[in-house]
Amino acid sequence: MYQTVQYKEEEAIATIQLNRPEKKNALNERMRLELEMLLAEIAQKETIRAVIVTGGPEIFCAGADISEIQETKSAEAAYRHAREFQLLFDKLEALPQPVIAAVSGYALGGGCEFTVACDFRIASNTAHFGLPEIKIGAFPGGGGTQRLSRLIGAAKAKEMIYTGDPITAEEAFAVGLVLKVTTKENLHQEATSFAVKLANLPRLALQASKMLINRSQEMDLASGLELEARTFGGIALTHDLAEGTKAFLEKRKPYFTGN
Repeated sequence: MYQTVQYKEEEAIATIQLNRPEKKNALNERMRLELEMLLAEIAQKETIRAVIVTGGPEIFCAGADISEIQETKSAEAAYRHAREFQLLFDKLEALPQPVIAAVSGYALGGGCEFTVACDFRIASNTAHFGLPEIKIGAFPGGGGTQRLSRLIGAAKAKEMIYTGDPITAEEAFAVGLVLKVTTKENLHQEATSFAVKLANLPRLALQASKMLINRSQEMDLASGLELEARTFGGIALTHDLAEGTKAFLEKRKPYFTGN
């Protein structure tokens, strides 16, 4: 069904692998459309509790397909191209399930923006993150100027975007871009172990937490607190909250069902 991505499900964990190795997993129109279809499908699956996104062992994603960018002959066409990928990353960020980017090799341009739209990034020690668009007379147009600064602060985001120079996995970890650095051989295991940990948490509370944290970036404190309280009221009668509090009082491990 899919030509530019590979997809599999193992129990509660879904894995999306970018699959254009001949183009260094560059993001083109077909991959964008396939990812949109796949994300829409995953969003409806309550049985999927966590998602891993990965690329190849040597490169996660080289960014947008330059051949498509060259074909944009007007400002309006360039605008639409940027908005289409922004909306794809919006869908990734808004996915109900937590998303882990397992990054080996280079994540550049749109590939870096892709990882920043995920909830977490776990990197191999071979990983490099960069936004090199300035070197071809452009700047990140898939959300990089907006999401990266919110994630690692304006000063470091400016350095990465202004210079276009990539940073290593260790540097990415130091500035908070990466959650954990491991070896290339252990990357899949580390990502899967973390995904399993997330998948075992109460689904509705985790979904609500993700939504609230994402929305906090665009709301004033008073509005955010009101939304938090309203959302808390919405999960007050769930099975998992009742089970969690009962298990705490009974000093046992809770059994969460996701309801």
